[in-house]
Amino acid sequence: MPRFAANLSMLYPELDFLDRFDAAAKDGFAGVEYLFPYAFPATEIAARLKANGLKQVLFNAPPGNWDGGERGLACLPGREGEFRDGIAKALDYAAALDCPRVHVMAGLLPASLARETGKATYVENLRWAAGEAAKAGRDLLIEPINTRDIPGFFLNRQDEAHAIVEAIGASNLKVQFDLYHCQIVEGDVAMKIRKYLPTGRVGHIQIAGVPERHEPDIGELNHPYLFKVIDEVSAQCGWDGWVGGEYRPARGAVPNGTSDGLAWLRAAKALSA
Repeated sequence: MPRFAANLSMLYPELDFLDRFDAAAKDGFAGVEYLFPYAFPATEIAARLKANGLKQVLFNAPPGNWDGGERGLACLPGREGEFRDGIAKALDYAAALDCPRVHVMAGLLPASLARETGKATYVENLRWAAGEAAKAGRDLLIEPINTRDIPGFFLNRQDEAHAIVEAIGASNLKVQFDLYHCQIVEGDVAMKIRKYLPTGRVGHIQIAGVPERHEPDIGELNHPYLFKVIDEVSAQCGWDGWVGGEYRPARGAVPNGTSDGLAWLRAAKALSA
């Protein structure tokens, strides 16, 4: 079975952020991911990781004004300086947390901006950022996100993302393959796993139930089957990435709400035993 990481931005919402590391470790997660670490000193997060024997597997670069509705800067002309400052900050945190990969959100394409103009900015920013990440020994990830959750998001499809990664040609620039977003936009998830994992361009996988974005065993996707597909393809191509549980617990922010909903994780581990 894949290695599973808990997304601490969504899981254990009843707990303060720094207390979620301990909860994830107690529930058997070996790794963690989250949206952003920047509200906390890297030294404090590193201490939580070490105390709980957890691996930091992913976080996002600064997205611009998140509270103001921004969802990344990479496709926005005129914001290149802020984008570069954000990459530098992310790589500093990645070094302190021994995190091998950083996700760069594409951003919202303004209605007044031609898509090709946004794409040219996006590609140039990614080319520069991948070079900086390579110097630091990190992978840079891009993620197609559905436009129901984030209307206007620039990057929505797996084929788009892989074409951009292939065109830039940086070995450390990869795709963050979120099965939840893929199912909503495209479907045919199992065949896309079979198509894209062997390319070497998938750096990370994320999961959630569709359509409510609750536990993976709630909704229309058959995750036990998809885990078997990931295992089968990984055995053939050598993919050894992480699978992040990026979902909202169905019971919400109640004591043990996340822990009580981890039957999917226990079942996955039982199959691999």
